[in-house]
Amino acid sequence: MKLNLDTAEVFIPDGSPMVEALMRTTHLCIAAHHDDIEIMAPQPILECFQSRDKWFTGVVVTDGRGSPRNGLYEKYRDEEMCLIRRNEQRKAAVIGDYAAQVLLDYPSKSVKDRANTSSVEDIFTVLKATSPGIVFTHNLADKHSTHIGVAVKVIAAVRRLPRDAQPKLLYGCEVWRGLDWLLDSEKVVLDCSDQSNLQAALLGVFDSQISGGKRYDLATMGRRVANATYFASHEVDDAKGLAYAMDLTPLIVEPELDIQEYVQGHIDRFAQDVKTLITSVM
Repeated sequence: MKLNLDTAEVFIPDGSPMVEALMRTTHLCIAAHHDDIEIMAPQPILECFQSRDKWFTGVVVTDGRGSPRNGLYEKYRDEEMCLIRRNEQRKAAVIGDYAAQVLLDYPSKSVKDRANTSSVEDIFTVLKATSPGIVFTHNLADKHSTHIGVAVKVIAAVRRLPRDAQPKLLYGCEVWRGLDWLLDSEKVVLDCSDQSNLQAALLGVFDSQISGGKRYDLATMGRRVANATYFASHEVDDAKGLAYAMDLTPLIVEPELDIQEYVQGHIDRFAQDVKTLITSVM
């Protein structure tokens, strides 16, 4: 698989030949940063874990430079942080039994540059090599600009594929903004009740972020529990943990759809729902 940057890497945890490892992929997650995959895509990781016919592959688009750091990592240079975060992502791939972990190694600024299509080309290459049935990426209402940049480039790459080669489903997941505000009828509900120990291990391996000043491990597990508890107000909990996603599939099924208008539609329907509820009790 030919990628644009010499520093890009394809890591195969079980040592299988690269082509074989990529081709067995059924679930693909394309994320901006090291640890985003483990935060936003617990359900497909769990579904594929130790499975004989389902395999999860992760893609990290950026290089990890500029991440906040404190404590042990406070004086680490960007180059050192890149190596550490890359190594942490490899460890997560081993723990999660991934088919493969792809590290594209782009600086964040290139991902946010609409004129720079190199990462789109690489994502397109990965999609062709893996032919996944389901693709997970960032949701389009996330508040991190690099996450939005990755989501837009993923959509562009998927749209380049022939229709019969596109994934059946494209989901945008939670990281830097939860999706509990989506109408229940529009939520993609991903059950992650099981194997909380594995989920914690996947999050905990990113020590450079956690002990470096951000408790992503506690916050992420807390969000999943909160989603499960607050999903239905008049029913007992059916799940111990839930993650939500925005269904982005219409954007590839109908490529003429405008991305901004599509997201605005979700926001407008949420606003109308709030208005209707207030009006109903006044």
